[in-house]
Amino acid sequence: MKTIIQSLVSALLIILFLYAAVSKLLIFEAFRGQLYRQAFPSQVAALLLYGLPTSEIIVALLLSFQRTQRIGLFLSIGLLTIFTAYISLVLLHFWDKIPCSCGGIISHMSWATHLVFNGVFILLNLIALVVPSSSNASKPG
Repeated sequence: MKTIIQSLVSALLIILFLYAAVSKLLIFEAFRGQLYRQAFPSQVAALLLYGLPTSEIIVALLLSFQRTQRIGLFLSIGLLTIFTAYISLVLLHFWDKIPCSCGGIISHMSWATHLVFNGVFILLNLIALVVPSSSNASKPG
């Protein structure tokens, strides 16, 4: 059961992260413009310009192999948490300007919908991380 849950959640996360990375790369110049209009310093935007799609692809690759899947799950929950914290700050009006640097279908979501969307993926990610531990703990020593 734990393998099925981890595999299913990993597959969903792979789709999410590859979709996010590819959509950013397909509209690279627009993505660059959106990042540089964010409220953070241009050095951060420069780092995120290449760092975001690269990290999303790396996480998807780690999730693709059983040997590295658990590392991928930890990294994916890290990315999702950072994205969710950013969305939360947007919803709390922490910044004056809030252009969305998401790509594809995700860019058409409201900030509140995006928050719920990320929350669902964080929950799935947590389930995939916790189920193996609780399954192993219930086995006789």
